[in-house]
Amino acid sequence: MQTKFFSKNLLIGLVMVAIASTGFSKNPSSALKEESVTYQVEGVTLKGFVVYDESVKGERPAILVVHEWWGLNDYAKMRARKLAELGYIAMAVDIFGDGKTAANPKEAQELTSIFYNNPQLAKSRLDAAIKKVKEYSQTNPNKIVAIGYCFGGSVVLNSAKLGSNLNGVVSFHGGLNGVPASKDLLKAKVLVCHGASDKFVSQHDVDSFKHQMDSIGADYTFKQYANATHAFTNPEATRVGKEFGMPIEYNAQADKDSWNDMKAFFDKIFNQ
Repeated sequence: MQTKFFSKNLLIGLVMVAIASTGFSKNPSSALKEESVTYQVEGVTLKGFVVYDESVKGERPAILVVHEWWGLNDYAKMRARKLAELGYIAMAVDIFGDGKTAANPKEAQELTSIFYNNPQLAKSRLDAAIKKVKEYSQTNPNKIVAIGYCFGGSVVLNSAKLGSNLNGVVSFHGGLNGVPASKDLLKAKVLVCHGASDKFVSQHDVDSFKHQMDSIGADYTFKQYANATHAFTNPEATRVGKEFGMPIEYNAQADKDSWNDMKAFFDKIFNQ
């Protein structure tokens, strides 16, 4: 990765690490079954979180959820539960390995830098999660999507552009200055959910991303949400923004709209 890209994502992570410390309350449906899972890739143990509605019978599409830069925490698990409530099987993915999480920005930088500099490594971890979720009888192996937030948004976009076998990917306020798009490798349809007032993703990054995708005839949708800053889906963003003097805040309308856009995206690719 270019230094500019790494620095920008480092700044994003510094903003978001404080948000991670608060977590989200757990209020799963009584029909949801949750379990921790472990699997191996290149000698590293990955520790994921799988959840699905036991009252739903038969196979269903699978959604992988890729965490922000501090690791697989309650926020990713909360999103996985919400997806299970929609009838999917969801797996919150451990990209770092060994269930590692960051306690501070320095640790987060150390954990993420290897993946920013080596997107293929992140892809291998995501591909391992795809393989694992396919082992579940509840999974339709031909209908799998990955979504990601911030660091996770960058991971799913890069992995798709590097050829991960996914029907689609969704990035919520993720970095856009990633690996070049290739028409020979990109199989997935793409949805980008971007805050129109995000100070951490420049208009140049937006324009470059669109130009690359257009140049290969990619099937993608780019959604911008008015008055939405970076971290607009996170209810803790406003408090953290005020506390640390950062240009971020929660935007309930953008959160709702982007989630609905994601659901419409799923309906389109799973029912075509």
